[in-house]
Amino acid sequence: MSKIKTYIEESYNELMHKVTWPTWSELQSTALLVMISSLIIALLIFAMDFSFSNVMELFYGLFK
Repeated sequence: MSKIKTYIEESYNELMHKVTWPTWSELQSTALLVMISSLIIALLIFAMDFSFSNVMELFYGLFK
């Protein structure tokens, strides 16, 4: 039981005194960057999927 108590105390100490937490503005800018990057990646994947689908339809249409 003392190991669990020691673990919790050390975890609390590390989170409160050793971890560097971002400021609110850093957090907002990073979140915005992640959202924009995710949107760009999603649009790229959509474009690749749409293009591949059209190419495959054209390819299979040649052999009907």
